[in-house]
Amino acid sequence: MSEQALNDSQIAEIRKEFDFFDSDNNGMIDLGEFIELLTVLSPKTKVKVVEEAFDLIDKNQDGHIDFAEFLIWWQQGWWEY
Repeated sequence: MSEQALNDSQIAEIRKEFDFFDSDNNGMIDLGEFIELLTVLSPKTKVKVVEEAFDLIDKNQDGHIDFAEFLIWWQQGWWEY
């Protein structure tokens, strides 16, 4: 999926993925949740790579990935991890 305008249905599907991994339902994905997410999506990914990816995705460096950050990452190619 390239960075193009998404329709409401596509955003809703991505939101479902985000919400599934937001296990504490706080509206953000922390590092532990992100490790679990990538363990499911890309089981061969090493924890060090996951941690580095997390830091890149967390643009505002608040220690969490919010939905806006997640959406950008999802569009740019989560499958590359």
